[in-house]
Amino acid sequence: MNLERMQQALRDAGVDGWLFYDFHHRDLMAYRILGLDTAEMASRRWFYFMPAQGEPVRLCHKVEPRKLDSLPGRQEFYLAWTELHEKLRQILSGVGKLAMQYSPMCNIPYVSVVDAGTIELIRSMGPEVVSSAGLVQQFEAVTDQEGLDSHRRAGDKIHEIKNEAFLMMSDALREGRAVTEFEVQQHIVQRFAEEGLYDDDEHPIVGFNDHPADPHFQPTAENAYTLKAGDTILLDLWARETEPPGIFYDVTWCAYAGTEPPAEYVKIWNTVCAARDAAIELVRERFGSGTPCHGYEVDQACRDVVVREGYGEHFLHRTGHSIGIKVHGNGANIDNLETKDDRLLVPGICFSIEPGIYLPGKMAVRTEVDMFIGLDGVPEIAGPVQKDLILFG
Repeated sequence: MNLERMQQALRDAGVDGWLFYDFHHRDLMAYRILGLDTAEMASRRWFYFMPAQGEPVRLCHKVEPRKLDSLPGRQEFYLAWTELHEKLRQILSGVGKLAMQYSPMCNIPYVSVVDAGTIELIRSMGPEVVSSAGLVQQFEAVTDQEGLDSHRRAGDKIHEIKNEAFLMMSDALREGRAVTEFEVQQHIVQRFAEEGLYDDDEHPIVGFNDHPADPHFQPTAENAYTLKAGDTILLDLWARETEPPGIFYDVTWCAYAGTEPPAEYVKIWNTVCAARDAAIELVRERFGSGTPCHGYEVDQACRDVVVREGYGEHFLHRTGHSIGIKVHGNGANIDNLETKDDRLLVPGICFSIEPGIYLPGKMAVRTEVDMFIGLDGVPEIAGPVQKDLILFG
């Protein structure tokens, strides 16, 4: 933890301090940002107040007095709840705007982890509680060059494995051998292990025909379809290097088990490609002109294309998500549907662009690329972009 850098960020954000709080490991973001060990017991409430200027304050229960020993600042202890309240009043005396892991109206639920009662308690002591979402992004989601390089390396391996999976399916079809969605998925998982990649035990999506019309479909040995000629195919793969920093890579490609895909499949495929490209272009234009770019604006640019083509009700999710050491990270999401994510896209963050169209009982398409904003402020796409459906000849 770089206290000087963090306090400068608080001053830049116009807040008087950042109050970290945890109980029973409910706020893992706080542990990562502060560099705390999540393996240690957390059976009592602790608070860490970081002022925009001056000395931080650690507040721990006397049962777990060493909980925050690794952090700089003055140490305070409490025993009874009444003492906790009094200590907090003293620590927060004169504080105006106070950032916490909270989001007004839960607009950004990914960072809104402090419970309502604790927010009420802090407000009762005078501070105006504001969202720490932008600060969380800065210290949780922004990565350095080493992180971006790990993201690229994972992507190179994932694209190789993705290509192998499509070849596995096309060979099986040509040779008259049976292969199921589940078998393809398990092959991918095995290849991840061989290449030093890990998916956090949340395995890839492999879906034929109507199965991926459920965007989070998971094949099992029992529910899996066997590939046959004329099937539509969707693969969604995500993994990270097992060694730190291990920034995830996440990609979705589509194929057709034949050479002449149905006209409707081609139409929805072309629609999502155009939507994806519109989102990418907006990001590039904004950063090229030095104009601020928010997550919700990129989602809307993408979604407008799908709506114009008449498939708006079949685009069931946000355009993209933050990517970090978790496949769904804590930076800005590309979202104006599930939430209005008004966080800025900033150098050092990574996120997906993945529009999809889902036709229940029939078929689905999704195209996904990963974008990151380089440390020089230049947007980049990691890896190849799928332009055309893969066809099995």
